[in-house]
Amino acid sequence: MRVLLTGGNGLLGSAIRRLAPVLTPENELLSPSRPEVDLLCVDSVEGFVRVTRPDAVIHCAGKVGGILANVNDPVGYLFENTQLNLNVIRTCARVGVRKLAYIGSSCMYPKDLNRPLAENDLLDGRPEPTNEGYALAKIVGAKLCEYYARQHGLHYRTLIPCNLYGPGERFDAVRSHLVAASLVKSHAAKTSSQPAIEIWGDGSSRREFLYVDDFASFVLQSLERLETFPDYLNTGFGEDFSVLDYYKIAMQVTGYEGKFTFDMNKPSGMASKLLDSTKASAYGWQPTTSHIEGMARTYEYYLSTLNSTGRQAA
Repeated sequence: MRVLLTGGNGLLGSAIRRLAPVLTPENELLSPSRPEVDLLCVDSVEGFVRVTRPDAVIHCAGKVGGILANVNDPVGYLFENTQLNLNVIRTCARVGVRKLAYIGSSCMYPKDLNRPLAENDLLDGRPEPTNEGYALAKIVGAKLCEYYARQHGLHYRTLIPCNLYGPGERFDAVRSHLVAASLVKSHAAKTSSQPAIEIWGDGSSRREFLYVDDFASFVLQSLERLETFPDYLNTGFGEDFSVLDYYKIAMQVTGYEGKFTFDMNKPSGMASKLLDSTKASAYGWQPTTSHIEGMARTYEYYLSTLNSTGRQAA
């Protein structure tokens, strides 16, 4: 089977490219770079898909970032993600690609439901305002997949992971997510002997994170049976932890011994966001990587990026 992967240089895409030769060696994986295919240009997308004729598509490309990045650029997160999702999904349907795994996001769900989020909660309320633009774009893509499946009998399904982390993370101050930010802050505090680390909010907000290799493996092994999946399928770790908990793990894996300060003027996002992954368990979904193990691997990757740029890592 010839498989087209979008977003191959991102966190999830990199993991899929790394694992595909091992888990699905019988498949041919196509992962074009941005110069090869501009996903914001429909002609570029259609030209590539018509020439390569993939049997299946894993669509995980997107403009992604943390709270600060989303707050600073809601136009970009709404427009660019909507545009590239429409270009990819509609082109695949027009060309005749039968299978498409669309990677959704837990951000699509309503805020403050105060219970595990099930697939039928989609559109039952407003998304979290700090990443509303991104959430709305992801919802449009997911609904388009549902409509193509219903109207044209295509096997287009939306897989919704919780927050992902692992090798390939972005570690910059604006676009990094919680796990990456906690590791970077802990490392910086350790190497510069800072007495404390600053946390946005009071640290009580709860988040569910999943090691990226666990989800990438599930995506790759799901392509052959995608038609058996429901329109939407949550795939989470199964348990959430507080922001403070993640910082404590980061301290453990980096070896930092200090304290925390809390900036109550900064946004902290939703109070909790835990997926109900009951349906996915029927399809063999079972995460295997603990947070201490996964964050240790992520920290090793971060140190390798420091060394590769000639900076001194502790």
